[in-house]
Amino acid sequence: MSTSTPAWVTKQLGEAPTLSDFLRSAGTLTLAERRTLVQQALVLIEQNYAHLPLKTAMHAVNPVQRLRLLLTRLNRQSDGATDPEWRFHAELSAIFHSVRDLHTNYVLPRPFAGKIAYLPFQIEEYADGADRRYMVTRVVRDFTAPGFGPGTEVTYWNGVPIDREVDLCADRFAGSNPAARHSRGLQSLTIRPLALHRPPDEEWVTLGYTGQDGTARELREQWLVTENLPPFVNADDLGVAAIAQGLDLGGDEMNRATKLLYVPEVVGLEEAGGSTALTTERAAAGQDIPSALPGFFRARAVETPSGTFGHIRIFSFNTTDPDAFVDEFVRLLGLIPRAGLVLDVRGNGGGHIHAAEFLLQTLTPRRIVPEPVQFISTPLNLRICRQHAENPTRQIDLGPWFASLDQSVETGATFSATFPITPEAGGNALGQQYHGPVVLVTDARCYSATDIFAAGFQDHGIGPVLGTDDNTGAGGANVWTHALLKSLLEVPTPDPESPYRPLPGGANLRVAIRRTVRVGARAGTPVEDLGVVPDIRHHLTRDDLLHDNADLLARAGEALAALPSFRLDVARDAHNGALSLRTAGLDRVDVFVDDRPCTTADVTDGDTTLTVTPTPGPAARIRVDGYAAGVLAAARSLRP
Repeated sequence: MSTSTPAWVTKQLGEAPTLSDFLRSAGTLTLAERRTLVQQALVLIEQNYAHLPLKTAMHAVNPVQRLRLLLTRLNRQSDGATDPEWRFHAELSAIFHSVRDLHTNYVLPRPFAGKIAYLPFQIEEYADGADRRYMVTRVVRDFTAPGFGPGTEVTYWNGVPIDREVDLCADRFAGSNPAARHSRGLQSLTIRPLALHRPPDEEWVTLGYTGQDGTARELREQWLVTENLPPFVNADDLGVAAIAQGLDLGGDEMNRATKLLYVPEVVGLEEAGGSTALTTERAAAGQDIPSALPGFFRARAVETPSGTFGHIRIFSFNTTDPDAFVDEFVRLLGLIPRAGLVLDVRGNGGGHIHAAEFLLQTLTPRRIVPEPVQFISTPLNLRICRQHAENPTRQIDLGPWFASLDQSVETGATFSATFPITPEAGGNALGQQYHGPVVLVTDARCYSATDIFAAGFQDHGIGPVLGTDDNTGAGGANVWTHALLKSLLEVPTPDPESPYRPLPGGANLRVAIRRTVRVGARAGTPVEDLGVVPDIRHHLTRDDLLHDNADLLARAGEALAALPSFRLDVARDAHNGALSLRTAGLDRVDVFVDDRPCTTADVTDGDTTLTVTPTPGPAARIRVDGYAAGVLAAARSLRP
């Protein structure tokens, strides 16, 4: 696998200006443009925002009134007496942050859009008994300071004890629960997407640290600014990828920035179209599997005290092609050990909701019921759904929600009826592909489509959830941009009464448009603010940060070793209809042809041959369900 860094990355980082130099180019919005931004924010919050009643109650906030007051003040100002632009950005951002929703954002205009402010090192947290410690885990290539590097303990930040500084940062950002806010505060110490966060107040940071040699030192480092990697998906584009968007934009910006700063070789692999060394051989212990989608997956076999297991890290669901995404995941599943899988979605800010929910079927014999969503009942949402009750040419169908929104005019219902975004047929088209036990690893930066994935994993009983934080990020919604909402009222024919107006300077707004509720035993519970609570809690250790999650994987291995493992391989003889089975842990199999029961047989571990009569045709769909002590434990589908 190539590990070369693209030359443009080295050049771009080497020429990154300081924050003070960058800010000299900011400040171009007119008073009229500021008024437009606030007016359009009012439209989204008051008439589109799915969580407005929940946020008003849970966080005792009133963003609608705050926007009205800001607009009133702007209307009283004249062009020659406007506040500094940074103050306007700070106030509008603070109103959006007040609802503690990473889906609902003010996205700043140029020159902030697409830029990140950063310090050339990354800090992470680990547990030392009851105390939290903070350690440098990565530095930008070619950055040096005395005794500074991975393993350096950070003690002070501008003279403030580091744990206190993290809490202060956490209060500024929009995490949905305490775990999420703390995690975002830590992450924002060294990376800040300027499109979503106001620039740091300080131009440089003075860091107190204990070096690798045990000596206490201080480091003064300036904030730098550079262009971030572009997003994978254009969320303004009128299409399925944008309509099914479930993404923490800030988290995605930070993840792309982390890739640019600390693993630029992955940028090179992505530019080359993925690894050119794809293999069909199963991974040995300690071996990584080359991926066609290196920006999305890292797959390998890991050796733990409890055995050798598969470990697949999913960095993002933000793809435009969920089918290709699932195909690569299935290919990787076939190359990891059968004994069990550690599925790791930490830090995954979400993306395409279809991609997230399509994966669930590959890990369970049960039929997947996608998590349903609902609009808040407002006249504007009703108009949008009426406009797209039938629109097959754009693959945008809001018809399922239209009837209940229309009825709410009479009933006064707060929300529409619930329907899934992910098509249930697609969520069950492939069926189970991996029959070993699975543990899902989460943290407080799991958000949006990843929250939905984790909720579905737990709701369908696929396996235990092992969390390194007390909750996931709790982003339970589908998110649309202002530009997308504007487009929805322009096709197939323009709505002359559309309230959406063009935004100035490359600014944008995002809003949680449809809220997610859970299925199964937790049916009807909202994901927003609550998130997914893990079944097993693991506090990251120093060895986790320095030695590739050694203790975390050992804990996951313990959980996998305690779970039953099954095997169900099926091959079909096209001439006589015979099925060759290799099973483990199962005592019975049932065979279905085109969803109709055909035959059943008792089995023991090893090989079994079954004859299916009448012989299935070449286009027939065959499904084999395997049972252990009367409980469905494994399934395999054969497609034409």
